[in-house]
Amino acid sequence: MRKEDCFYLGKIVSKYSFKGEVLVKLDTDQPEIYENMESVFVSLGNNLVPFFIDRCRLHKSNLLRIDFQEVKDEAAANRILGAQLYLPLNMLPLLTGNKFYFHEVIGFTVQDQIHGDIGIIEAVNDSASQVLFEVKNGDKELLIPVTDDIVTKVDRDVKTVHVNTPEGLVDLYLG
Repeated sequence: MRKEDCFYLGKIVSKYSFKGEVLVKLDTDQPEIYENMESVFVSLGNNLVPFFIDRCRLHKSNLLRIDFQEVKDEAAANRILGAQLYLPLNMLPLLTGNKFYFHEVIGFTVQDQIHGDIGIIEAVNDSASQVLFEVKNGDKELLIPVTDDIVTKVDRDVKTVHVNTPEGLVDLYLG
């Protein structure tokens, strides 16, 4: 399995018991849907290694307590401490309406309420405090903030994201 075919689920942040159980900090708004998993991919070196799960359950808010079949003592738990967990993309729950996964809208056309077609989403930058669409229009790149006020509609059928950009933003790039 390649990382490109997977999504990041979370990171093993600590050991839970002397029997090898670990706690995983999940990167999700819906931790409860991952409570009864049978397996995950653990990133070890440059490889994604499948690990099978004996038992997993929520621990406090967004922590998942996992008892792996292959990890039955503290030494084994220490070896995977800090590792990232991944699941195949086809295991992502479907989103509808204006909710979307970042990878899902790459290649979508951006339709502005005033300016019309302003380009194609090349990437989603979530490394700063404000998530941004990186939109390509010819040789120009536009950065469009991703907020509920700006993103008005996600139309999966025609692969278009409708936006209502603040006055002057598009002109700044294309004017």
